[in-house]
Amino acid sequence: MKEARTTGHISRGPRRGPHHTALAVLWACALLLTGCAAGPPGQRMGHGPAEPPGTTATTVPPGLAGHYRQKLRWTPCAEQPSFQCTTLRAPLDYARPEAGDIFLAATRKKATGTGARHISSLLFNPGGPGEPAITSLWSFAGAFSPAVRASYDLVAVDPRGVGSSTPVNCGDDTAGIPAAVRRPRGPGGPDEYGPDFAAADEAARETATACERGAGRLLPHVGTLDSARDLELVRALLGDERLHYLGFSYGSYLGASYAGLFPSRVGRMVLDGAVDPTLDGVHSLLGQARGYQIAWDSFAADCSARPACPVGRSAAEAGPALDALVDALDRAPLRQGKDVVVDGDSLISAVTTALMAPAWEKLRAALREVRTGDTTTVQELGGAFEDSGFSGDAYVAITCLSGSLGARATPAQARAALPEFVRASPRFGRYFADQLSTCAHWPVPADQPAGPITAPGAPPILVVGTTRDPATPYTEARALARLLSSGRLLTYDGDGHTAYLRSVGCVDDAVDGYLTRGQLPPAGTVCT
Repeated sequence: MKEARTTGHISRGPRRGPHHTALAVLWACALLLTGCAAGPPGQRMGHGPAEPPGTTATTVPPGLAGHYRQKLRWTPCAEQPSFQCTTLRAPLDYARPEAGDIFLAATRKKATGTGARHISSLLFNPGGPGEPAITSLWSFAGAFSPAVRASYDLVAVDPRGVGSSTPVNCGDDTAGIPAAVRRPRGPGGPDEYGPDFAAADEAARETATACERGAGRLLPHVGTLDSARDLELVRALLGDERLHYLGFSYGSYLGASYAGLFPSRVGRMVLDGAVDPTLDGVHSLLGQARGYQIAWDSFAADCSARPACPVGRSAAEAGPALDALVDALDRAPLRQGKDVVVDGDSLISAVTTALMAPAWEKLRAALREVRTGDTTTVQELGGAFEDSGFSGDAYVAITCLSGSLGARATPAQARAALPEFVRASPRFGRYFADQLSTCAHWPVPADQPAGPITAPGAPPILVVGTTRDPATPYTEARALARLLSSGRLLTYDGDGHTAYLRSVGCVDDAVDGYLTRGQLPPAGTVCT
C-alpha cells in the first residue's frame, strides 16, 4: 500500500460499477463530439441529427471503410482461457481517420443458448473512467442469470486510453494518481476547513504538464464520445443490427452518450447508477458530497442501533466521532511496517469505499480496529483499487474532456465554494471541494459540454437508480430518465452504489426481463 497521501481518494470518478466488494476495486472518491457521421464538433448530444437521414445500421461512415472491413479474430484469452480475446483498430481521430490508428482490446464470453434463445451481443462497461472493462467482465460474468447468459454473448472493450487498449501513460511523474486525489491537507493548512487549494492547484498543474509531455497526441481523443464511436464500430464488427448495452456508473454516461449519437442503433440498453449529463463538474462534485453524507447517515443510524457501535450510541454522535478519528490520525498517523502510513485521508478512503459497497460490517470493524491502532481493515478498504488495473492517468484524461465531470476552478473559486460543500456534507464536503481544480490546467479543452441527452427515436432505455447511492445520487438517475425521450426509471430503495447483480431479486428480475424479453418494469416500480 502506498503512503496514505497518495491513496486517499474521493472524487466524481471513478463512478464505479456493480458493488465492487467482490472485486475489491472500489475507488470511492470517483467521466465526445458527434458520431462518426455526425455534425460539426461541439454539437450537443440530443440536439440536431446525430445520424444523417437515411443512415442504416450497415452504413459505413466516410473515410472509415478500412476500419469497418476488419475481421475480428477471437482466440482464447491467455489469462482466462474460457473467454475469447481480440484486438481491433480504431481511428485516433474520427474527424481525420488519416491521422493514424489506436488499438482497442476486447473480450467475449459466448452465449450458452443457440437458435432463438440467442439474441445478440451484450456490451458491458463496469464504470470508471479509467477502469478496465475486460478484467471486470472476467470477474462478473458468472453473476449473470442463466437466462442472460443463454441470450447474449457477453462482450467488454477496454475504452481507449484504458487497460489493454492503447493507454494514456503520463510517465512516472504522476505515479498513476490524478491530481484530484493528492490531498495536501492537514494541521496548519491555510483554510478553515482543511484543504490547501493552492497546493492542490499546483498538483493539478504538475499532472497536466506530465500528461502533455507523455501522452499529448492521445489526450484530445480519449473522451467519452470517442469511446461511444468505438462502441458503434464494435457493434458493426460484431455483425449486430443494434447495440445491446449494460453500463454501470460512468458506464451509464458512456451508454447515454452512445444513445445521443446513434439513437436508431440502440437496442436493449440498461444504465445503472446513472449520471446526469446536465450537471457541470462543480455541481456533480457537490451532488456527490451530499450523496456520501446521506450514505453515511444511513450507516450511522444502523450502527448506533447495534451494541458496541464504534462511533457512538446515536446517529448524532457518529459524525463527530468520525471527525475525531480523522483528526487524530492526521495529528499522529499510524505506521504499519516501513512503507505503510495510515492518516485521516486513509480512513476517509476506507469509509467511502465501504459506503459504496455497501460493506457496513467491514466498516464497523475498520472503525473499531483503528481506535486500538490496528489498521488491517482500513488498509484493505482504502487500498482496494490498487490491483484492479485502474489508471489514474486515464481517469484525469477522460474526466477533463467532459464538462459534466471535470472541474476547472481556481484556488480562489474553490475556496469560495468550500462553505457550500461543507453545508451539503459536514463529513465529506471538504474532500470533494479539494477536487475542484482537477482540470484547471489541463492542456486540452473539454469537448463535451454539460447538457441534455435526449436520444430521440431510441427504443426504451431502462435507467436504474438507488435511493442512497453515494457516488451517483438518486437525483441523477431520475434526471437522466426524464431527459431521455424513451427513458424508464427503475428505483431501488436501498444503500450502496448501483443495484443490478447485487442479489436484489426485484431489480435483477426486472433488468433480466428487459434484456431477455424486452419487457419493461411498470412505470414507477420501486424495489426494496
